[in-house]
Amino acid sequence: MASHRKPRTRILKSATTMRGALGVTTAALASVSLLSQSAQAAPDDGKPSISEVKKKVDKLYQQAESSTQKYNAAKEKTDEQREKADRSLDAAAKRTDKLNDARRTLGNYATAQYRNGGMSETATLLLTEEPQQFFEQTRVLDRMTGRQKLAVTDYERQQKAAETKRKAATEELDSLAASQKALKKNKQDVQAKLSEARKMLSKLTAEQKARLAAIEKKKEEAARKAAERAEKARQDEAGSEAGKGGATDSAAAAKVMSFAKKQLGKPYVWGATGPGSFDCSGLTLGAWKSAGITLPRTTFDQVNVGTKVSKSQMKPGDLIFFFDDVSHVGIYAGNGQMIHAPKPGAEVRYETIENMPFHSANRPG
Repeated sequence: MASHRKPRTRILKSATTMRGALGVTTAALASVSLLSQSAQAAPDDGKPSISEVKKKVDKLYQQAESSTQKYNAAKEKTDEQREKADRSLDAAAKRTDKLNDARRTLGNYATAQYRNGGMSETATLLLTEEPQQFFEQTRVLDRMTGRQKLAVTDYERQQKAAETKRKAATEELDSLAASQKALKKNKQDVQAKLSEARKMLSKLTAEQKARLAAIEKKKEEAARKAAERAEKARQDEAGSEAGKGGATDSAAAAKVMSFAKKQLGKPYVWGATGPGSFDCSGLTLGAWKSAGITLPRTTFDQVNVGTKVSKSQMKPGDLIFFFDDVSHVGIYAGNGQMIHAPKPGAEVRYETIENMPFHSANRPG
């Protein structure tokens, strides 16, 4: 089997050598050709081709992105629940302190009565945990002083308030536990998908990995140049409009694009919101924050902000969403290109919007 593959390898290398002088374009086409051959020819050793691996890895990354957004939502909810639980616990502790103060007051009255003649019914009342039940069985309240009556009333009020606060704190802690459980599950889902993707990629040879990286780099460079051409045309148009007393750009969108460009080359890290790394919604969150507009944390919520725009009416700075589950978002850069944080192992970059299934677009603000 090895002898069957070896001549093809020599021929391919020979062809590459002969065409080397023709430049980068020919080399890139050769890479694409190799990718096509790998996809069409089933390897003799049973290993998946580079295109098969890429397809499966891209699917895993998309699933990981979906789990990442669920993780982001669960983390946000967990943080909120933790704050609520802390507030409830503080409130319960303060109420317990007040209840203890009221109990001490009752104890002082009971002690005084004991010293003056033993444990009377009034002293027994002052020490009971349920004063009202004692009232129903005796007529002790009629024989109590005004201060004693106030002490009993205050104790009962503090007792009920403390119980209410304890119940609220227990409910918040239960909610926190549920949020933490969801957070843990989504984190495990992300890690499982990424681990599976790494295993798939590990099956590629060093040559295949380099070829795959070169193809992605070529696509990124083409997207960058297309976006730059669109930016130049847009600036020329804006200058022309300004000369006529008008303008075509919003100040917010300009700040969004400026921020996004400064993040180019920073790594994708799931759950990250900058400044050193981002996931997809973390990047859009930071970009629009730089323009003074706070977006929700997840793609699931970001898709509902602002004004909906059609694909044909998008402008630089608009948010563009992908996949049926709205699990990915980018910042439209013009001319069919976007800036986005794509996936693990990649960096914030330009890319054509046609590489993923379009869901919708909106314009925050």
